[in-house]
Amino acid sequence: MSLRRISLVVFVVILALVPVVTPEYKEFWITQANYIGLYTLVVFGLVLLTGVAGLTSFGQAAFVGLGAYSAAYLTLTYGVSPWLTVWIGLAFTAVAALVLAWVTLRMSGHYLPLATIAWGLSLFYLLGNLDFLGKYDGLLGIPALNFFGKVLNTGRSYFYLIWTLVVLAAVAMTHLLDSRAGRAMRAVKGGSTMAEAMGVDTFRVKVTAFVLAALLASVSGWLFAHFQRTVNPSPFGLNMGIEYLFMAVLGGIGYVWGALIGAGVVQILKDQLQVLLPKLMGNSGNYEIIVFGVLLVLMLQYARDGLWSFVDALLPRLRRKVDWAEAPPLPARPRPAHGEVVLDVRDARKEFGGLVAVNDVSFQVKAGEILGLIGPNGAGKSTTFNLVTGVLPATSGQVTLLGRRIDSLASRKIARLGVARTFQHVKMIPGMTVLENVALGAHLRGRHGVPAAMLRLDRAEERGLMKEAERQLQRIGMGELMHEQAGNLALGQQRLMEIARALAADPILLLLDEPAAGLRLKEKEGLADVMRQLRGEGLSILLVEHDMDLVMGLVDRVVVMEFGTKLIEGTPDEVQASPAVRAAYLGTEH
Repeated sequence: MSLRRISLVVFVVILALVPVVTPEYKEFWITQANYIGLYTLVVFGLVLLTGVAGLTSFGQAAFVGLGAYSAAYLTLTYGVSPWLTVWIGLAFTAVAALVLAWVTLRMSGHYLPLATIAWGLSLFYLLGNLDFLGKYDGLLGIPALNFFGKVLNTGRSYFYLIWTLVVLAAVAMTHLLDSRAGRAMRAVKGGSTMAEAMGVDTFRVKVTAFVLAALLASVSGWLFAHFQRTVNPSPFGLNMGIEYLFMAVLGGIGYVWGALIGAGVVQILKDQLQVLLPKLMGNSGNYEIIVFGVLLVLMLQYARDGLWSFVDALLPRLRRKVDWAEAPPLPARPRPAHGEVVLDVRDARKEFGGLVAVNDVSFQVKAGEILGLIGPNGAGKSTTFNLVTGVLPATSGQVTLLGRRIDSLASRKIARLGVARTFQHVKMIPGMTVLENVALGAHLRGRHGVPAAMLRLDRAEERGLMKEAERQLQRIGMGELMHEQAGNLALGQQRLMEIARALAADPILLLLDEPAAGLRLKEKEGLADVMRQLRGEGLSILLVEHDMDLVMGLVDRVVVMEFGTKLIEGTPDEVQASPAVRAAYLGTEH
C-alpha cells in the first residue's frame, strides 16, 4: 500500500475518533468540524470547476442555497422525507445548472466570472423576496434527520454523516481525475484547440464540470438545512461565494485535498479573528475580511499552488501501477487501399478581412504517402493545416476525407473520422504524466464517462488506453519516460510526445506541424524512421517542416507555398531543381 493510501486510512481513522475523544465541554470544535465538512463539499466542486477545468465561478453559494431551500420547503410544506428531498434538490439544481451553463459557459475571459456574479446576486435577491420562502427571515423549524431510527439532532450525531460524504466525494473526485473523462476535463483548461483536436467535446466537458460542482454544492446545502434547522438567504450570497473561492485558492485550487485544508484554515481563522481583532482594534467590525484580503494577495504572490502543494511535495510522487500488460489491444481503424486519395483539398481559400492567408490552394494526399508542405514563414502552411483539421472554417473551396466533405465540420468530428495532428507550438498538459498526455490522444477510442470513472467501473478500458499509450511511446523511443511529468521534458521530447499522442488516435491521416523543431540529429533520424514505418503501414502523412534535409530525404511529393499561394508541386528532385523555388525559398546561386 502506498504512503498516500496509508495517509487516507489514517485520516479516516482520526476522523472516526474525533467525536469519541472530544469532551462535552468542547462541543464547539465538533460544530466547527461540521462546518468545515460542509464547506469542503462546496470547495471540491470549485477544485473541479476552476482548478481542473479552468472556469472561475463566484456563484457556488447560490447552488448551496438551492439545495438548502429545496429541502426546507418540501419538508415543511409537504412533509416530504429528507431522504427524498436530497434527490429532488439535486434534480432541481441540475436543471438550473444546465440552464445557467448553457448561457454563461459560452462566454470567455472576464465575462464568465462576471456572469456568475450576476446570477449569484439574482438568486440571492430572489430568495429574499419570495413570500412562500419566508423572504429574508427564511424558513424555520426544519426537522432533524432520522437515520435508521437515530435522530441526528446534535453536532456529534451529525458529524459522521457529513464526513462520510466528504470522504466519499474526495475518493470519487480522485477516481474521476484518473480517468478518460478526467483527462478531458484537464485538457480544456489550456484552451479548446488541442482538446477538440483529440476529439473532446469541450463545451460538453465544461457543462459537466459545472453541473458536478453545482451538485456537490446542493448536497452541502441539504446537509446545512437539516444541521442548522433553519435557512435564510444570508449564507447564500455573493460574499459566501467569494469565500468559497478563497478557500479553494488558499488550500490549492488544483488539489482535491487542498479543498479540506482551505476550508479548515478559513473557518478556524475567521472564527478566531472575529474574537481577537475587535479586542486589538478596540471596537467591533469585520476586520477579518481585511486579513483575508492581505492573505490572498500574499498567497497569489508567493504560493500560487496553495497550502496543499507543500504537503504534496513531502509525499512520494504517485507512480501509476503498470497493470495493463494483459489488456487486449484497442480495435484498429481499417486502412484505405494503397494509393487511394485520402485527403483532397480543392481551391481552399481563407480570408481574414482583407488579408488572403490561403489563396485557392489545391493538393491531394494518398494512402501510404508522405506529402511535404513547405514554404517561407508566413506562407500559409499552418493556416492550411487549420483548414484541414477544422480549427478554421474555409472562406471558399472544399476539403474532403475519403470522399466525405469535412471543411464545415468541427475539429472533434474530423478527429472522429480519423484525422490526428500535432501543433507548431507544443500543446500539452504539463501537470500530467507523459503516459496520460498520450492516452488523451486515444480519447475517442474509449466510451466510459463520469459516473463509471467515479465508481471505478472503467478500469478495463483504462488499461487498454494505457497500453496503447505505452505502445506509441515505445514506438518513438520514449517508453522509459512515460511516468515523467510532461512539463519536465525538453522541447524536442515534448514534440515526440505530441506525435505519440496523435498516433494513439489510430488515424488514417496524420498532420505533423514542424515535428523536427528542437530535435537533435539522432532524434530526427529516429523520427524519420518512424514516419517511414507508418507510411509502410498505409498511413497518410501531411508534413510541414523547415528542415529541408529531413523533408527532401523523406517525402514522396512536395507542395511549395508562397504568400498563401501554391507555387509548385512535385517530387523532391523536381522541387529542388525549380528556379522559382530556389528564388522563393531555397535561395539562388550567384
